Amino acid sequence: MSMEGGCQCGAVRYRISGDPVMAALCHCSMCRRANAAPAVAWAMYAESQVDFPADAPTVYESSPGARRGFCARCGTQVSFTADYIPGLIDITIGSLDDPARVAPSLHYWESKRLPWVHFADDLPRHPEFPPQE
Repeated sequence: MSMEGGCQCGAVRYRISGDPVMAALCHCSMCRRANAAPAVAWAMYAESQVDFPADAPTVYESSPGARRGFCARCGTQVSFTADYIPGLIDITIGSLDDPARVAPSLHYWESKRLPWVHFADDLPRHPEFPPQE
């Protein structure tokens, strides 16, 4: 699988090769605040699968060891990396050119889900970050 995506204004573009390690809906307060959304859909890849051919995202360390990549012009968040997931990068599914191609398979940080947010799905739910194998 090969896909492309980018920010709202088009200044930051990326290419992805291969399937994601996982795709999930995150309910943590940091993702909600960074995206101004009640939950954020992420697809996780090995860093080697993602290429930013022109302008790379501007990076903001949102908490110690956690970095959010966004477009400096329009503000769209496109990526997330963290010390606790070395070698991996999350890409916001909503920033894909065809976000319908990547469906989340679980929820994490369910313990932080806003009480009025309810998704009608049968996906597994994890109170915090899902266990890694």
